[in-house]
Amino acid sequence: MPGIKERLEEVRERIGNAAGRVGRNTEEITLVAVSKTVDASRIGEALQAGVRDFGENYYQEAREKIPLFGEEVRWHFIGALQSNKAKYVAGNFTLIHSVDTVHLAEEISRRAMAKGIVQPVLAEVKLDVVETKHGISEAGLMELVECARGLEGLELLGLMGMPPLTAEPAEARPFFRRLKGMFDLLPEENRRILSMGMSADFEIAIEEGATLVRVGSAIFGPRS
Repeated sequence: MPGIKERLEEVRERIGNAAGRVGRNTEEITLVAVSKTVDASRIGEALQAGVRDFGENYYQEAREKIPLFGEEVRWHFIGALQSNKAKYVAGNFTLIHSVDTVHLAEEISRRAMAKGIVQPVLAEVKLDVVETKHGISEAGLMELVECARGLEGLELLGLMGMPPLTAEPAEARPFFRRLKGMFDLLPEENRRILSMGMSADFEIAIEEGATLVRVGSAIFGPRS
């Protein structure tokens, strides 16, 4: 059974192949290893194998892991975030992927300014029509973008989105294409990171323009 190092080599090869198919440079694409439910020793293995970016979904879990690693690790908050948890997340993560309301943007900015920092964030767009899914609607996106651009404690770097879960990864393509279209309409300074694609569909996301992919099980194995 392949270990973390071997799985990472395979993922990197797949990233390179996907980029090559559409004439892109692999260096344009950041790999975030999703370490939700992954213990510190296995994160350490991935770190030794060259991973520097790790994604966590829950602050309660991340706060136990973050102090165990040095500044070489860049932590990404990729889960749904309630505004009452912004005080814990602002300043503890290199990038917050899941800003989906004006109120949350304002709260993160306020907390960041209180710490004397500027917090980099992405706006999360809702690509799945299921009501329980998080994200700002396409219709409301530009209002959120304009709000974020005016907040001193935020730096909006781009967009994140997740297509509906499907049996066939290829079915995600039109959703990725739609998100890339929204990304292309952003002001240039807010058009630096397009976070889309996970273990099942990151190659398609790269073909459609992703600059950051969030890969968990393809690196760490299936979660229990």
